Amino acid sequence: MERLHLVSRESRARDTIVQVGDVKIGGGHKVYIAGPCSVEDAEQIGEIAQAIKDSTHILRGGAFKPRTSPYSFQGLGQEGLCLLREAGRLAGLPVVTEVMSEAEVEGVADSVDMLQIGARNMQNYALLRKVGAQKKPVLLKRGVAATIEELLLSAEYILAEGNTQVVLCERGIRTFSHTYTRNTLDISAVPILKQITHLPVIVDPSHSSGDWNLIEPLSKAALAAGADGLMIEVHNRPDQALSDGPQSLKPEKYRALVKKLNRLVCLLEEENR
Repeated sequence: MERLHLVSRESRARDTIVQVGDVKIGGGHKVYIAGPCSVEDAEQIGEIAQAIKDSTHILRGGAFKPRTSPYSFQGLGQEGLCLLREAGRLAGLPVVTEVMSEAEVEGVADSVDMLQIGARNMQNYALLRKVGAQKKPVLLKRGVAATIEELLLSAEYILAEGNTQVVLCERGIRTFSHTYTRNTLDISAVPILKQITHLPVIVDPSHSSGDWNLIEPLSKAALAAGADGLMIEVHNRPDQALSDGPQSLKPEKYRALVKKLNRLVCLLEEENR
């Protein structure tokens, strides 16, 4: 393994706690990040934010969307960013969105509480350096074919620029079959990362599975494995979603899931006392 300096437990034994607005991630704090894959219009993001605000710590929503096909919905861009920020303000939630290029970093950072580096950009080193120079917390997703070592080295780029507020996200990796799941959730990555690094680790069961029916068992597995939180896609009308409808929970199903997960967290905490 390449030498890890800043992200390793050798450099810092205690867990890093990342502050996003009033929300703490890591150090025993469990967080739920939820919202639609894409911000589609004011009504959609506003309705979702209001429906999940009591069960959510951070509102997510994509304004700039990196899509495999150039003909797929690419997001509303700056308009989507403004709509996300306003929906978060009205719901009383900090917001996170993906930034795709160096040129966008400062503008996006001015509008949100947390910057997301998506799986496709995990090894965009110029972009990593740019967000590392910011003071905003960063959510760094694992690439679809990235090793755990490569994920940690990408985080090292950010910390080396002075930004220590980084959260790692396991979101599934590409394996042999796509018959039943969109990706394969590497649940073993969670305890491994918790041993190696002091940075918080969350799991995205939506992209891991591509199927809303699998979100509950994968979420439970992630928390049992030691994840510091979850990132779950929620849409008020999944059958009409412009992106990732099949993996999105309806708000009522999401709220019911969070209640179950909170009970699980309590049981896990009792076992660890």
